[in-house]
Amino acid sequence: MATLVSTLFISLDGVTEIDETWHFPYFDDHMAAAVDDDYQGTDVLLIGRVTYDSFAGAWPGRELAGEEDAGFAKRLGDMRKVVVTRGTQELGWRAVERLDGDLVPAVTALKAEPGLGKILVPGSVSVVRQLLAAGLLDELRLLVHPVAARRGGRLFDEGEAVYPLRLLRSESFPTGVVRLIYAPGELPNDAGYDDVKGQVPSAD
Repeated sequence: MATLVSTLFISLDGVTEIDETWHFPYFDDHMAAAVDDDYQGTDVLLIGRVTYDSFAGAWPGRELAGEEDAGFAKRLGDMRKVVVTRGTQELGWRAVERLDGDLVPAVTALKAEPGLGKILVPGSVSVVRQLLAAGLLDELRLLVHPVAARRGGRLFDEGEAVYPLRLLRSESFPTGVVRLIYAPGELPNDAGYDDVKGQVPSAD
C-alpha cells in the first residue's frame, strides 16, 4: 500500500492560498531542500484541478526556457500525474491522466496499485481536506511561514470532527519558517478541566 503524503506552504493563520508577496521572501536553500525531500521517491503526483492548472501553466514553459529551474520542471513533467477533475478538457501535459470515479474509492485503489511506494499531493487543498476526512492521508507536511496572511483559502474548514495529529518531525529555518511533518493521531486522553486543575500554576 502506497504512502499518501500532502505537502503545503502555509501561513501562521492557516492560509494555503499562496500569495507571492508573503511566500517568496521566505524561499531559500533550506526550503528548497525541504521541497526536494518531499518529492524524493515519489511515484505519482495526485493533483487537484486548480493546482494542476497552475503547474501546467508554468512548468512546461520553464522547462523549455532552460534556466536554473529547468531541471525541476523536467522532473515534474516526467513524473506520473493523476488529476482530480470532473472536466473533460485536454490536460495538455505529458504523463498525465484523470482520476477515474469518486475521489475516495479511486484514491484507495490508487494507493493499492502494485509497485507504488509514495503518492504526493502538492497543494490541492480541497483534495487534502477530503483525504483527511476519509482517513486516507498518511502524512501532512507543512512549511509554516512566520506571517499572518489574513486573507485567502485556509487548510481547515469548519466541521464536526477534530483531526488529532501526531508530530513526526520538525525543523526550523533561519528565515523563521518551520517545517512540520504530521501523521494522523489520537487525542492523548479524554481529560476535562476537573482532570487537569491540579496542574494549574499556583499563586507562588
